[in-house]
Amino acid sequence: MRVAIYSRVIDQDYHTEIHSLISALAENNIEPVIYQPFFEQLHDSIRQQLNGTKTFRNSDDLEESIEFIISLGGDGTLLDTVTLVRDKKIAILGINFGRLGFLASISKEEMKTAVASLKGRNFVVDSRSLIHLDADRTLFDTPYALNEFAIHKTDTSPMIKIHTYLNGEFLNTYWADGLIVSTPTGSTGYSLSCGGPIVFPDSGSFVITPVAPHNLNVRPIVVPDNNIISFEVEGRADHFICALDSRRELVPKSIQLAVRRESFDVNILRLNENNFLTTLRKKLSWGLDTRN
Repeated sequence: MRVAIYSRVIDQDYHTEIHSLISALAENNIEPVIYQPFFEQLHDSIRQQLNGTKTFRNSDDLEESIEFIISLGGDGTLLDTVTLVRDKKIAILGINFGRLGFLASISKEEMKTAVASLKGRNFVVDSRSLIHLDADRTLFDTPYALNEFAIHKTDTSPMIKIHTYLNGEFLNTYWADGLIVSTPTGSTGYSLSCGGPIVFPDSGSFVITPVAPHNLNVRPIVVPDNNIISFEVEGRADHFICALDSRRELVPKSIQLAVRRESFDVNILRLNENNFLTTLRKKLSWGLDTRN
């Protein structure tokens, strides 16, 4: 069995945990393929342990023989991992070296258990939908996101008007700082912080959530993800921000934009006990009442 390992930056204090992970993979006869920039960051003692280990630099280097990719970091690192996997059907195992760890829900203390689960194939695969961006010019190398697509005014500009359409039919004009279209996975992220609802990961929907709207009667709305959602943006500034997860580009307001469900999904692994409701209660304090 071969697994890829991806991370952006791991604090040197965690090198002991990385050493334990590599040892656990070796004990289970699992061959690692490590992201080259991350490999170069590792302490000399760990690199010696990995002498002769293969590395990869981009999505094209991820061969068909790689079944899984381990994401070491927080949720942002896992979102980066999604852009590497693309449509290769490589399942992602997120180990949390960050803070909240909503997507990367496996703790450092569970690493050995997680590796044993890979070897014994004792895990649950969650298929998560993605959102795809279409534009009249190239904006992103990987024009899809796991969490959300967002339109946002630039830092110093007044609010913008976002005319929004479903399959060409007018939905609403949002006078706001911005607009979020989230997947079910992203409903617990930026959309939630702006007042959007939580929806289950397999609900087959998009959540449209305005950011700081200037209308008291404007609320988030949930629509089926078989809709194509398109936008026209007006504002005093000549540009606005277009974002896919944590990736951003400054674009002219004349640009034509539309989003739809991506043609493929991404697979995220979890241990059997870490289901969606458990994560809601643990990570977001869902239903927490100090009286109980």
